[in-house]
Amino acid sequence: MLRLKERLRTDIHSRLRGTYPVELSDVELVSTPQARFGDLALALPFQLAKKMKSSPRDLARDMLGRLADLEGVARAEIAGPGYINFFLDRSLFVAARVGAGTGPALGPEERKIVVEHTNINPNKAAHIGHLRNACLGDTLVRCLRSLGETVEVQNYIDDTGVQVVDVVFGFMEMEKKSQAEVEALPDKFDYLCWDLYTRVSAYLAAHPEALPRRAEIVKRVEHGQGAEAAMARHISRRILRSHLATMSRLGVGYDVLPCESSILGRRFWEKAFRLLRERGAVRLAAEGPNAGCWVMRLEDDPEREKIIVRSDGTVTYVGKDIAYQMWKFGLLGEDFGYEPFLEEKGRTAWISTAEDGAPGAPTFGGASKVINVIDARQAYLQKIVVQGIKALGHREQAEKSVHFSYEMVALSPKSLKELDYTPTEDDADKTFLEVSGRKGLGVKADDLLDRLEEKARAEIEKRNPESSAEAKDGIARQIAAGALRYFMLKFSRNSLLVFDFEEALSFEGETGPYLQYSLVRVNSIFRKLEERSGRRTEDILEGVRRAVPSLEALPGEEAEDFWELAVLASQLEEETRRSVKSLELSHLAKFAFTLGQKSNSFYHKYPVLAEEDERLKALRLLILDIVRESLTTTLTLLGIPLPERM
Repeated sequence: MLRLKERLRTDIHSRLRGTYPVELSDVELVSTPQARFGDLALALPFQLAKKMKSSPRDLARDMLGRLADLEGVARAEIAGPGYINFFLDRSLFVAARVGAGTGPALGPEERKIVVEHTNINPNKAAHIGHLRNACLGDTLVRCLRSLGETVEVQNYIDDTGVQVVDVVFGFMEMEKKSQAEVEALPDKFDYLCWDLYTRVSAYLAAHPEALPRRAEIVKRVEHGQGAEAAMARHISRRILRSHLATMSRLGVGYDVLPCESSILGRRFWEKAFRLLRERGAVRLAAEGPNAGCWVMRLEDDPEREKIIVRSDGTVTYVGKDIAYQMWKFGLLGEDFGYEPFLEEKGRTAWISTAEDGAPGAPTFGGASKVINVIDARQAYLQKIVVQGIKALGHREQAEKSVHFSYEMVALSPKSLKELDYTPTEDDADKTFLEVSGRKGLGVKADDLLDRLEEKARAEIEKRNPESSAEAKDGIARQIAAGALRYFMLKFSRNSLLVFDFEEALSFEGETGPYLQYSLVRVNSIFRKLEERSGRRTEDILEGVRRAVPSLEALPGEEAEDFWELAVLASQLEEETRRSVKSLELSHLAKFAFTLGQKSNSFYHKYPVLAEEDERLKALRLLILDIVRESLTTTLTLLGIPLPERM
């Protein structure tokens, strides 16, 4: 549809520009409220009426005469006070849809886009809240790449932050373990650190006398010194591998893992800090609560200021983030070294290093646009980062620094019970429980996925008891991943997400399993057709596509249902672009659900395999193939696995 619209826009502009003061950008084709009014509408007469000192309807009448015989349009007519409505040539549209290429109708808008997402502190197991970040970020990447954009996926690793320091403190000071003893600890290391981190938080709150030692560890880790830094490196790398394994269960991968230790080791911050000082973007506070700190005054509230460097010389998160953002845009004139960290399914995830790195390693960064997927609580800090970039004179990069924010994830009482979690007395009356890693509250991501797989397998056992155990396990994994990803995407990103097992795993309603089952049902029609005819699906469809039957063979009601489904399936690229532009991926999720619903309704209403009229059968096969292609692509963009059977 988008390809057709672009061709029509160009043709309309070409025919009208000699007579009317119209630019190509003025020619906008939109859907009509109802199919009986036409397929596309042009509101240009309203835009030009005042300038041309004429009524919209008179302009529409004059334009209509110049827009006869547009390719792909069966007829055009004036509607209401001055709209021009176009009725598409349906047979030609379907024939073009069948022969269309798979590439995007429009070219890329950016030279290179960096998308940073996931960013879990490498001090404990990933939890359910991290999964929303990863699902949103990964789906955005898939959509951007489908639109022809060059995208680099980054997962920032804060391997020197206070969260890692707390775990180092726990092992070294509370448990008195050496690094060799920590390295010898068994698997589920990220789970062990989850519990330790919670204990450390409680211990430090009760023993303020321990805070100086913790502060000492912070400095030694930041400067890469001694046993503390070596312990931090082991802990962060080992937990990072666990995080990547968790995300792999959802089909999420990364190109590069920039580490905070590399930013410090390569002295990126020192260079950024020098530039900020030279520009007067930061100042040394001489008095008040921030005395001795380097601070940045807020652009929209000059009375307030944000600490960039503390009085003890340590850099705040936002300071390091300014340097990191500059590197993403290639503004520092510096780069990391890189080493391969993980090989999976033919894809290498590279990790940054302050050293030279592996010979022949790729380079990263140097983007023309950066999208940071970070929860809404970080909006203020992201604003400071953008202000820092702008203060250095990089206004274009500041404008293309995008914060993809989202709200947090909570758990319903039913989900808490499902996971055998007993709320504390303070939480007992709450309608949902928010995640807090420091308090140890929340659900570990792997536990959640394990439970989803267990429940999905029980459903598969009921539906397909004859399948092998291996097949059941594989399908259960696909259903669990599909259920989780769709649940994380179907709600507006600015709404609090309250996770519920029963709702997520249902085979009915707006869920991932429902969409997977919709595709399985369509595929099963073609599989049964193969079995009955003894011919491959592609051979059958090739004959149908080669001689697209006239849609006039369809009776009235079926013709309208056919056309509605054909138009809907053709809108995937437009829906993808709308979702990307608004950073609201729930639009694409809703599109997938609508497509699944309407395709289910169509083949229930109009049987395919039992149809004896060969023309009707061919047309029904044709529309189901169009739907199958569109639904397959949509689910792939959403990261939802495609099971063969359910």
